[in-house]
Amino acid sequence: MAARPVNAARNPGSLVSPRITPLRLDAFEQLPKHARRCVFWEVDPSTLGGEDHLSDPEFEKEAWLSMVMLEWGSCGQTAVAARRADVASDILPESDEPCLGYAFYAPPSVVPRARHFPSGPVSADAVLLTSLGVEAAHARSGDDLSIDGVPHSLIVAVVADLVRRGVRALEAFGRTEAAAELAGLRRVPPELRAVVEVLGDCSVDQCMLEASFLEQVGFVEVTKHRYFPRLRLELESGLGWKAGVEAALERLLESEKLKQPVGAGADIR
Repeated sequence: MAARPVNAARNPGSLVSPRITPLRLDAFEQLPKHARRCVFWEVDPSTLGGEDHLSDPEFEKEAWLSMVMLEWGSCGQTAVAARRADVASDILPESDEPCLGYAFYAPPSVVPRARHFPSGPVSADAVLLTSLGVEAAHARSGDDLSIDGVPHSLIVAVVADLVRRGVRALEAFGRTEAAAELAGLRRVPPELRAVVEVLGDCSVDQCMLEASFLEQVGFVEVTKHRYFPRLRLELESGLGWKAGVEAALERLLESEKLKQPVGAGADIR
């Protein structure tokens, strides 16, 4: 669904704006289907005895979220549609509002696939950003809604949460354009087999952030790799995270609007 310009002549109460809130476990069913079923990061395929799928990936994902929230705290941010009048008055959106976007992050020790990346390990002082996606199709008919800023707002919400918790950096494994070469190889290099192993409908193409997107929002490459570099966003350096992130967002706003920066369909993951 293409974003439509806001018409101020319409009822202001009907205009909607994405509202970012921490993910609650009781809101799991509101997540988009792929976000509920994706266990690319949360399950190590090498532990499944050669199986290439799970019987109930949604159960596994919900169980992982429950474990991380219990032991570490909030590990996700979601964007839902809220009337602008409600945003201005700090009224929470209705619980059945569709999820317009999401972001997941966690300590690398609870992200099994992360240990297989040759550009790792994730730094000891960092939290790992695993997934980020937007769902344009969930905009309601008759609403004026632009989702162009949802990915950036989600990143800012993740950073703000981690700064409050004293985390020094946010890292991520990016997927480069060159990673497409792996699909055409008869034999994947041994050091990459655990990274690219498909699990159900979870794959590198579907479930990894693009390195170019990460760089656009302020991440810097710290470990080079042709296919899967590791990137880092410092949260306590120079003028601090806020100046760095805001500068990156300003560059994005000045350039071409980023509608679907990563992955298939409307997903950014």
